Amino acid sequence: MSPSGRLPDGFAVRLDPAVRRRDGGAVLLGGSPLRQLRLSPRARALLAGDRLVVRDDVTAALAARLLDGGLAHPDLAPVPVDGVTVVVPVKDRQAELARLLAALRADPATAELPVVVVDDGSAVPVTADGATVLRLAANRGPAAARNAGLRAATTPFVAFLDSDCVPRPGWLGRLLAHLADPRLAAVAPRITALPGRGWAAPYEAAVSALDMGPRPAPVRPLSAVAYVPSAALLVRRAALGDGFDESMRVAEDVDLVWRLTAAGQRVRYDPAAEVAHEHPGTTAGWLRRRAFYGTGAALLAARHGSAVSPLVIAPETAATWALALAGGRWGRLAAAAWLARTSVRLAARLAGPDEPPPVGLTAGLVVRGAGAAGAALARSVTRHHWPLAVVAALVSRRGRRVVVAVAVADGLLAWRPHRGRVGPVRFTVARRLEDLAYGAGLWAGAVRARDPRALLPARPPR
Repeated sequence: MSPSGRLPDGFAVRLDPAVRRRDGGAVLLGGSPLRQLRLSPRARALLAGDRLVVRDDVTAALAARLLDGGLAHPDLAPVPVDGVTVVVPVKDRQAELARLLAALRADPATAELPVVVVDDGSAVPVTADGATVLRLAANRGPAAARNAGLRAATTPFVAFLDSDCVPRPGWLGRLLAHLADPRLAAVAPRITALPGRGWAAPYEAAVSALDMGPRPAPVRPLSAVAYVPSAALLVRRAALGDGFDESMRVAEDVDLVWRLTAAGQRVRYDPAAEVAHEHPGTTAGWLRRRAFYGTGAALLAARHGSAVSPLVIAPETAATWALALAGGRWGRLAAAAWLARTSVRLAARLAGPDEPPPVGLTAGLVVRGAGAAGAALARSVTRHHWPLAVVAALVSRRGRRVVVAVAVADGLLAWRPHRGRVGPVRFTVARRLEDLAYGAGLWAGAVRARDPRALLPARPPR
């Protein structure tokens, strides 16, 4: 059942910087997926600036609507840390566990917290001074280990931390402030990279699969932040029920988040809180990890259907790109005409009763949307569906040219925001290797499950 209760007085939200205000502030356009919210005169007066503080039922309802739409994010100060148990699943990582515990004890905010270490069948039983150690007789996987710690905890909140993590000072107070929202089941920090070794370390530090980026967001399927990893996660214990699905040894964290949101719970991501993570030290280990992650998509497809789709695109957008790329001159003209028609129709939908259709605005939105869809198609060629791209390259000279061009362009465009941290050649080669590994795991999982849904495109949500 969906949680009840309104946002408390004093809870503050701030509009996302990307939100557009139109019609004198009466209309907000933003969020993920993109949406338009038309404010009533009273709501418009309450939201004269970009920050709203809850003071009564009306402001609580408006703040909740803005949060749920991704138009605003909590604007909260860190709170004193209390009522939290730290749960650490571990297998054969004594040195990493000692490093994590030392980081917790060195931070005054977490130094006195109860810690439950769950030894998931280590070859040599781990030790943990100052912590409760639960030993599982055999290795049962991270989901079962976290659940054992969850059952042992008696506090209202539980912070899961993997043993190869090092939390930054102040991380937990920032996350705990979010749980003043009674609808929130979990909140995650940003996962950054510990200084690493190995050829792929600079690439992983720039674009790790565990790093959800620099912008706060609500977490839900088919949105800008579709999931958060459980390497570091703060949860409301009562909201988790039976916890993680112990039959899953991979993607159990994605499954948990999607089950929570499907039940009406909220999950948030706050990059202002940081936890560092030690990525695999060898290129081979890194690629094995990426392939293993890929196998989880089939498990998620069996439980959540199209939410795990590797390519979310409207059929008309896919047809537009097909015309532009394969239709010659007339195809490009037809694609341009379709984009113009889409812009006009969207402008009519966004226009208010007393304002003209914003054709210029919608044209920009449509072009950017088409560009994003093109980038997603290109990534699909090199990542999720690369076996099909290889077949096309083997049988067609033009196919080879297209695949090579897409592989290089995708790498260089993705490298540009990180050009100060890693070189273009290393980044592009690492991106291609990562995509090959992940795609191989994706296909292997789908074949093993005899279920193609993890490979199929899906329509975007309305």
